[in-house]
Amino acid sequence: MKMPQSEVQGPVLEVGGFRIRKGWLSPAAQAGMAADIAAVAAAAPFFAPMTPWGKPMSVRMTSAGKYGWFTDRRGYRYVERHPSGAAWPAIPESVLGVWRALVSEARLPDCCLVNWYGATARMGMHRDADEADFGWPVLSISLGDPAVFRIGGPARKDPTQTVLLESGDVVVFGGAARLAYHGIDRIRAGGSRVWPEGGRVNLTLRVVD
Repeated sequence: MKMPQSEVQGPVLEVGGFRIRKGWLSPAAQAGMAADIAAVAAAAPFFAPMTPWGKPMSVRMTSAGKYGWFTDRRGYRYVERHPSGAAWPAIPESVLGVWRALVSEARLPDCCLVNWYGATARMGMHRDADEADFGWPVLSISLGDPAVFRIGGPARKDPTQTVLLESGDVVVFGGAARLAYHGIDRIRAGGSRVWPEGGRVNLTLRVVD
């Protein structure tokens, strides 16, 4: 049977409870999703987040869905509006289709966090722990330049391992890995032509409520 564009067969890696589907999005599906995300960013422009300690993050971010993830000196949290005051745009159907195929058709995500990584951007080891229900997994989609993804365990001191995430890769982590520490060590700039100006976009889908 012919696979849809968004279900290209590729190797599936299991790393520390993270299920990594290499090349799950075809080049055509990546291009279509990139156009959808560009429309999201036009409605809700990327902004530079600030940590609770007053340090600017190296990524730029925006969101789509019922909520957007946000951080400032008040802490990490979900908010219902973009910093401009505008409501977050809807999560594109191209993105929801991945969630439906790999997680659930019945319960859709409340938030699609969109992180933009330039050549020097990083993401320190962290857990996705601001949601009310950890029973649902987190789904992550990579578009653009490759990134070295570091995976740890439930404690910061746990051993870590790395895997290269490339454009079109999809990661799902739930169960015991739902609260595992993970981060981005570095970006391999120029490794993809998905974005004309370069860079990597990571889409993270979460059930919040």
